[in-house]
Amino acid sequence: MKAYIFPGQGAQFTGMGKDLYDSSSEAKKLFEQANDILGFDITKIMFEGSSEALKETKVTQPAIFLHSTILATVMGKAFQPDMVAGHSLGEISALVANKTLAFEDGLQLVYKRALAMQKACEHEPSTMAAVLGMEDHLVEAICADTEGIVVAANYNCPGQLVISGAIDAVNKACENLKEAGAKRALLLPVGGAFHSPLMEPAREELAAAIEATEFRKPACPIYQNVSTFAVTDPKEIQKNLIFQLTAPVKWTQSVQNMIKDGATEFIEVGPGNVLQGLVKKIDRSMTTSKATL
Repeated sequence: MKAYIFPGQGAQFTGMGKDLYDSSSEAKKLFEQANDILGFDITKIMFEGSSEALKETKVTQPAIFLHSTILATVMGKAFQPDMVAGHSLGEISALVANKTLAFEDGLQLVYKRALAMQKACEHEPSTMAAVLGMEDHLVEAICADTEGIVVAANYNCPGQLVISGAIDAVNKACENLKEAGAKRALLLPVGGAFHSPLMEPAREELAAAIEATEFRKPACPIYQNVSTFAVTDPKEIQKNLIFQLTAPVKWTQSVQNMIKDGATEFIEVGPGNVLQGLVKKIDRSMTTSKATL
């Protein structure tokens, strides 16, 4: 069974999507439609912008979404998923790819999500850190014992967990984790504490937009970051997506459940190849590849 997986923030690069734009009239039309929906020339930033310009949350998130969803669309009949999943932002790309959301609705949600997250980051200085070489339950326990807001945010693969929270609390947790035997605990170059309670203002803002959007019956199950199991009920998908901003991304558990349910091949759709690497660390026996035209 084929599992198609969609990347999140951090996979962007200058020139992303230009090959699609140049080689497919359908892709070109969708990119130009995206410029109209967003009200600015995102394709110009994607194709020619600096890495700094691409790093802005309000650009990064729609750029990665566009690369992923337009690639899945122009693949046509070659895109035949038995199941899908997306890492954080990639979950919305996955929901467009499996027909739960219309392309335009997905893009508008991604853009609203990016702006709401940016606003939440400016409201309270916060950060994230990657913790390597320590079991999840120990990281969770140390975060719980650290004063201030700091929580497990991304369960990426065994031995790689990202924590998120207030700057002082994350710094203190990093010291405590290293003392307790973590191989590394290093701050990430991100704008804020994604997938933590500090994203509550963004979650509230986005909830209204998600509730006002039509969610249809998907063409195949999605394994969501919040629940980790196969979901096909539009109402449940909608509810899980609302909680995603303040809940951890349970990527390890989602991939394990996809494998348990019969996935034998994981195909990454969009920029970068981070997710293929994570799948291999979760289960070395899996076949992984990159989606191409």
